[in-house]
Amino acid sequence: MFKKEKSRMKILCVPTGPLSVNTYIVFNESAETPSNSERIPCVVIDPANSHKVVEVLNQNNLHCTHILLTHGHFDHTMGVAELKSHENALVAIHEADADALAGGKASLAYLGGALVKPCKVDIILHGGECFTAAGIEFSVLHTPGHTKGGVCYVIEKERVIFSGDTLFRLSVGRTDLDGGDNNALYNSLLLLTGRLKGDYRVFPGHMGETTLDFERKHNPYLRGGGNQDY
Repeated sequence: MFKKEKSRMKILCVPTGPLSVNTYIVFNESAETPSNSERIPCVVIDPANSHKVVEVLNQNNLHCTHILLTHGHFDHTMGVAELKSHENALVAIHEADADALAGGKASLAYLGGALVKPCKVDIILHGGECFTAAGIEFSVLHTPGHTKGGVCYVIEKERVIFSGDTLFRLSVGRTDLDGGDNNALYNSLLLLTGRLKGDYRVFPGHMGETTLDFERKHNPYLRGGGNQDY
């Protein structure tokens, strides 16, 4: 069961990029209406199109302080460099996928004919971190399998998970691309469903929102083993 009291935290989902990744904009709604010169700080997760994200930020009087990446694939990172420059935001990614933002092959941009502009990584993640961004407390779970540096961002206070391409509604991320690993992904799924007790809202990198309890009960990939193909 989720908390009944009204939360100040808001989550906007903006489909961006050639593969319609779910870009999330997360912020605490102010009790007072800020002036135009006092934009509300927010976090942007996996921006694939900076222009579309900036448009939504402006519409909602928001300023991006942090860009959090669930992994380094091009469909999640195409808009990072421009958004970072426009908003002067800090970029966070796991160390195992950081090469993707330096023009490395980890982005898989060569598969989609995409351009990922290199940019500086400000925060290198290792998994296990807890930090505050835009007034919101995040914790980081390292969930490799889809990529070596895949992570999930958890907001424990709100019982929310941003799962990237680790966990989808009734599905999981593929492991047949460079850096993919069946056993690693299965262990990551066990970590998610085992360490996090009770129910959480799950906001994945593609497709619709789900919940952790629903996936525990119905996701066929959570009932298999590490040797199955994802």
